[in-house]
Amino acid sequence: MIFKTFWRTKTKETDKKTDILNQFDSFKYKTNIETRFTDFDLMGHVNNAMYFTYMEIARSKYWKQAIGWDWKKTGVVIAKASLDYVVPILIDDKISMYVRTSRIGNTSFDLEYLLVKMVNNDEVICSRGKTVCVAFDYQTKSSSPIPLNERNKMMVFEQLSGN
Repeated sequence: MIFKTFWRTKTKETDKKTDILNQFDSFKYKTNIETRFTDFDLMGHVNNAMYFTYMEIARSKYWKQAIGWDWKKTGVVIAKASLDYVVPILIDDKISMYVRTSRIGNTSFDLEYLLVKMVNNDEVICSRGKTVCVAFDYQTKSSSPIPLNERNKMMVFEQLSGN
């Protein structure tokens, strides 16, 4: 049996280029990611598990270079990680990753990622990712409030307003 709905209307095409430009503009941190031969599978593209490693590399650089997170005082654990694969990365591709803090709570904050490659002098999105990060006290083995210094640095760097 086939059901057809007549009440749905056709959706309008949106300008995808504008969406992509706006996405890139909202990220203030970008770093290059170097691929290794071992990152690639038999099909000649980056293995899906490596994308999370690339997120980790970019996240570590972001925290060190943009935020200056003090690891000796407060650690960070990942509570949730998600990824949308868009376009494969091939062996000759040069890739970069954008990182931004998109939400700051009391003990947790969200990081968003765009992994891009250059194609004909344009950046093409290969994947979109997100992690929920939790400030963590390794001595008490529990979450802890985000240190005020790091919180302020994230808010200033990302130009976020207070909660």
